[in-house]
Amino acid sequence: MATIMEIRNLGVGFRPQNAINMTRKWPCKQYLGQKKQNKKSFLVLCSVADQKESKVSSFSEEENVLIDALIGIQGRGAAASPQQLQEVERAVKVLEGSEGVSEPTSSSLIEGRWQLMFTTRPGSASPIQRTFVGVDSFSVFQEVFLRTNDPRVSNIVKFSEAIGELKVEALATIKDGKRILFQFDRAAFSFKFLPFKVPYPVPFRLLGDEAKGWLDTTYLSPSGNLRISRGNKGTTFVLQRETEPRQKLLSSISTGTRVEGAIEEFISLNKNVANSELELLKGEWQMIWSSQVETDSWIENAGNGLMGMQIVKPNGQLKFLVGILFGIRFSMTGKYEKSSSNTYDVIMDDGAILAGIYGIPVEMESKFTMEILYTDDKIRISRGYNKILFVHVRVDGSNKK
Repeated sequence: MATIMEIRNLGVGFRPQNAINMTRKWPCKQYLGQKKQNKKSFLVLCSVADQKESKVSSFSEEENVLIDALIGIQGRGAAASPQQLQEVERAVKVLEGSEGVSEPTSSSLIEGRWQLMFTTRPGSASPIQRTFVGVDSFSVFQEVFLRTNDPRVSNIVKFSEAIGELKVEALATIKDGKRILFQFDRAAFSFKFLPFKVPYPVPFRLLGDEAKGWLDTTYLSPSGNLRISRGNKGTTFVLQRETEPRQKLLSSISTGTRVEGAIEEFISLNKNVANSELELLKGEWQMIWSSQVETDSWIENAGNGLMGMQIVKPNGQLKFLVGILFGIRFSMTGKYEKSSSNTYDVIMDDGAILAGIYGIPVEMESKFTMEILYTDDKIRISRGYNKILFVHVRVDGSNKK
């Protein structure tokens, strides 16, 4: 069984499955987590645009800055660090000040289903937002249909393909070129195993003004692929129609769906980069997935880089670091040396169990070749020990090569 670590949608909430035995014996606070099975499938959504408005399938340079800032954020922003929040807010403000669609509510580009990628979570957020949005095993969407006899804005929480979804609908009214007024009036669960819908137990009619609100679209991309909205309760939303290739790969890993196929497709899309000389970039890299089939003891897995973090230093030194419990860590250090355009010879020979400033030596040695298949400032795909396929994401916040 392959090791699957859940990325929290775009980011790095890591939960290894039982391919590594240590996960069940050593529930670590940061790098290791409890067993989780997640079978939801990932939807690639197409934009809706009329023939009068052109559609471009790529993202602009400014949009890619925001997408880069989202990579690595847990829980759609629920567990984002202050630095991550600042980076997202800066990218959002740049886009809000740029030339997007001038009157989003009058454009057909706003119509259709949008996937929620990030949201701020103030204390005044709705119960639905507090309950479901931060759960990465769920997909969250917003549907906007304004050009019908029954204009509506709906929030959808998709639990999985097998289970079903919750849909909360609101009657919508266009106030001006950016603002949509809405009033929630109905909601229901649609379970795959039931032939009928189950009403959501919220009496919207009795909520009065609490069931009302507004949503400003502060940026809508000319391609119709990216939208930024701000709500009446101070919440900022980043939604996408078409996901960037790295996000598709991360989503496949988080759901455990066709991961090796997604990796192959991703590398193929970036073949011009993948075939060039690739460097082992310096920084802290967290392993989020591996193709490991055989299971060794946790200490052998840790010593061979099959779990935890890799710290790549500029002087040819490499460290594997795995959090265990209550500040206790396993460390394995060694050296790497470039042997071809995209391969490195690695020797790891200095293991230790660390507790604060104290350490207990562990006699281990591991030699293997690391082949870099793809790398950028955020994500790395490689073959390492025993030709196992790895995906790492950078977690040190550095974009310097």
